[in-house]
Amino acid sequence: MAFWDGLWRGRSTVFDSGSAASNAIELTKRSPAVSLTKQGADSGNLRVNLSWRMRTSDFMGKSSRSGGSLLRNPLTLFKPEVVQAHTQGVVNVDLDIGCLYEMVDGEKGVVQPLGGFFGDLNTPPYVKLSGDDRFGSPSGETIYINLDHRESIKRLLVFVYIYDQTPAFDRTHAKVTLYPSNGPRIEISLEERAAQSRSCAVLLIENVKGELTVRREVKFVYGFQAELDRLYGWGLQWGRGYKTAK
Repeated sequence: MAFWDGLWRGRSTVFDSGSAASNAIELTKRSPAVSLTKQGADSGNLRVNLSWRMRTSDFMGKSSRSGGSLLRNPLTLFKPEVVQAHTQGVVNVDLDIGCLYEMVDGEKGVVQPLGGFFGDLNTPPYVKLSGDDRFGSPSGETIYINLDHRESIKRLLVFVYIYDQTPAFDRTHAKVTLYPSNGPRIEISLEERAAQSRSCAVLLIENVKGELTVRREVKFVYGFQAELDRLYGWGLQWGRGYKTAK
């Protein structure tokens, strides 16, 4: 099945925002996986959020620091300032979140802003994108996954890509956070410096013998979705896509 078969049906849905647990599980190279089933978090709506920040030094240089601050603490010269990326004037990067899905019955496709494939929460693929944030606002972009239909889901690959502008993963501090309906949130930071990469496979959710697990991937590639497809053996057909103007 080609990826465009997952066209958004336009169903109106009220989302569950997930738990407000204050603690978090960080997936790293040393601890790359967690079981949602063992955490008791494999039901309800799983919220997957993408947010990012940019270093001010990437745009204005270290000369923006005040002299008084440097005299009090000269080591700040070597510590880049971090600001929230929320305006197009500061952030010339458009990060998007997407999700490749494979159902138990063999159905495959993609949910992403590009092409307007926003998915559906109540029918296959049980994955829905809430919107397209083009400027890195604090709320970021969010994908919802209906885990009440987990028995129909084989695997989900959540990825991030730069739709337009120059590659800037090396200047972008992106984070993907999962908010289960129960238990602590799960965080994955994209801290590797992949200057020329345009896409990154962030995490893989798999249903193995009834157990739902989340595994950190963080694999950068120089191409787009087709290259991620080849890397994980999805076997979809890809073509050039565009966003609609806002």
